[in-house]
Amino acid sequence: MAPLSKAGAALAALREDLAGDVFAPGDPGYDAARAVFNGMIDKRPAVIAQCADATDVVRAVRFGRELDLHIAVRGGGHGVAGTALGDGALVVDLRRMHRVTVDPAAEAVRVEGGATMSRLDRATQPYGLATTGSRASTTGVGGFVLGGGTGWLDRAFGLAVDNLIGVELVTADAGRVHANADENPELFWALHGGGGNFGVATALTLELHELPEFSAAFLLYRPVRGPDAVRAFREVITGGPDEVGGAVLYLTGPPLEFVPGHLVGTLLCAALVTYTGGEEDLRKLARPLLALPHEAELVGALPYIDLQRMLDQPPGLRNHSSAEYLGALPDEMVDVFCARAADMPVPTSTQHLVLPQGGAVAAGPHAYPVPYRDAAWAVHPFAAWKDPADDERAVAWVRDVRADVRPWSTGDVYLNFIGEEGAERVRAGLGEGNLLRLEKVKRAHDPDNVFRFNHNIRPV
Repeated sequence: MAPLSKAGAALAALREDLAGDVFAPGDPGYDAARAVFNGMIDKRPAVIAQCADATDVVRAVRFGRELDLHIAVRGGGHGVAGTALGDGALVVDLRRMHRVTVDPAAEAVRVEGGATMSRLDRATQPYGLATTGSRASTTGVGGFVLGGGTGWLDRAFGLAVDNLIGVELVTADAGRVHANADENPELFWALHGGGGNFGVATALTLELHELPEFSAAFLLYRPVRGPDAVRAFREVITGGPDEVGGAVLYLTGPPLEFVPGHLVGTLLCAALVTYTGGEEDLRKLARPLLALPHEAELVGALPYIDLQRMLDQPPGLRNHSSAEYLGALPDEMVDVFCARAADMPVPTSTQHLVLPQGGAVAAGPHAYPVPYRDAAWAVHPFAAWKDPADDERAVAWVRDVRADVRPWSTGDVYLNFIGEEGAERVRAGLGEGNLLRLEKVKRAHDPDNVFRFNHNIRPV
């Protein structure tokens, strides 16, 4: 850290130079600026630079290097471990940089680094176009894509990184570079799953796909029907086309219009079938689930953007999550998964999910550092609660889910689903064979490991 006199002068200059705002401890607005999605996170950065454009990002990174500060990057702030912040660090906050520009003729979209999924989806929907997005509309596009990117559309359109055309990046030396298949191709490869290790992504360009129709079936079952619902969902996915996706999950009955009042706040099993087509074909595909006795249903055509908002969680809840990727979903595993739902913290916003892969995920490019691509299924326990007294119970429940299903695990993992689980899990999320290559890219673009508030790749 620089001497106080130098730090004070540099901070004053940054406040003067930045088009956006700058917050330091003690400033009005500092505490609001450091709040992230996970209410368990209470980190105190040295400086938060809310950048208005890429020039601001360059100035902020230059300031951080001048004062020998490590740098955290904030897009949506959804990371479960709170890596959008760092104690004593400079936070480059991109939330003001949220412009989304659609090129319908090229079927491509340029997204600034602070945009959320809702902004992306609102921009593309009028053109009947979409790309794979997160399963929550408040997630930041940048971190989601650079971490790999799995969502409701991935079986049809591939992982988010499969749709990545180019990245505009500010590197650790405050330089601006562009990475695509032709320009900085090794860096471009690393950005397909390597996350924020290599710089600040000020903008990403993504491929879009035609989505003239979209429909979904959301069915609720009593917990006793859970094993039958999971097996029926498995039948829908394995017997259906790549255009079918969704999830089967346990959750607290949500206060939605179609949910009977006496079920709100109780433990339920839910099946969500998504389809990039119309309602008539969806009903045929979802027949095994519709045939099971269920308590409520919502089936029909709807805008994709509405589905994206359906399972959104409010910010500020305490949360903890993890994942295991599976080679198969045998009956024994189904029974184990369903039995663990009995220990879920209810009523909370906790979700206990099985997610399908396959389709365009499995068929996508295998050269990228996303080793979970070949797994057939994922189990994703996501605990969210209000009361700090429930911390130990909720975290233990997530840990127990992982332990239960580990006998069927491939060992791979999607890093955006997990918090700080150690270097071996980072290795599992990037792939043993990819790590040395990623370390060399890290050394080339961030040799001092300035960008370390992430699933960190250390320079060789």
